[in-house]
Amino acid sequence: MSVIDGLEQIARRDEPLAPYTWFRIGGAADYFAEPTNLDELSTLVARCREQDVPVRMLGGGSNILVRDEGVAGLVVRLQGEAFQKISIQADRAVAAGGAKLGHVISSAVREGLGGLETLVGIPGTIGGALHGNAGGRGGDVGQWVARAQVMTLHGDIIDRMGEDLVFSYRESSLDELVILEAEFKLEAADPEELTKRMQKQWIVKKASQPLAHQSAGCIFKNPRGMSAGMLIEQAGLKGLTVGKCQVSERHANFILAEEGATSADCIRLIEQIRGTVEQRLGVELVNEIQIW
Repeated sequence: MSVIDGLEQIARRDEPLAPYTWFRIGGAADYFAEPTNLDELSTLVARCREQDVPVRMLGGGSNILVRDEGVAGLVVRLQGEAFQKISIQADRAVAAGGAKLGHVISSAVREGLGGLETLVGIPGTIGGALHGNAGGRGGDVGQWVARAQVMTLHGDIIDRMGEDLVFSYRESSLDELVILEAEFKLEAADPEELTKRMQKQWIVKKASQPLAHQSAGCIFKNPRGMSAGMLIEQAGLKGLTVGKCQVSERHANFILAEEGATSADCIRLIEQIRGTVEQRLGVELVNEIQIW
């Protein structure tokens, strides 16, 4: 029995992953599933554990580059309504792991809860945001987390409290298989003021970054005290092209993938950037994007 037998209404074989990522390039997954509830997710995880099939979680796809050869095992995307819920309770925002970060931010702002609005414009889901501690100049998502509910590879569901969690630059201690839900402790504020702050942040971000349909998120992490984008620009690499992939002229820490691009093009460009920056500036860049 394969891991998706009897679950064909939510799962498929040999599913192309390019449409689910911002780069729109890359191969297929052996198996792909979009469970609609916790029972279906638990069944999939249990079967994969029993059959030693690797499992990966796919969020918004903004931080993923899928190799042309595709991905072995099962890729799970939490698209069902059960994984999209958002609620506001007093000074808390509670969001399911598949909910979009942007929707959680706007819900909190509308109810007069501040903190998350500085993250506006960051793509992806709550699960992905917490796993990689998404953030920007205004702070990181981890600083607001009071609780995270997770599912382990063994299928156990555990609540992990804020005081037990560790968040650092683009990393977190939330390394379990699935982040099912997050609870944020926020601060009461005037909704109109929060909206103005959010709009200002959005304008600044969009003015400095390429259009979403052309690229994924940042390619490299910022080295301590430095900007990866500035380093790439200083190395003279803006506009550098490999195949159909190009370093953005607007922000050098983004790569644009034109029609006909391949993941191999993108990976070669990433390695060329890394090697040139290290050779010319003596700084080793570390990937922020995940290569599957």
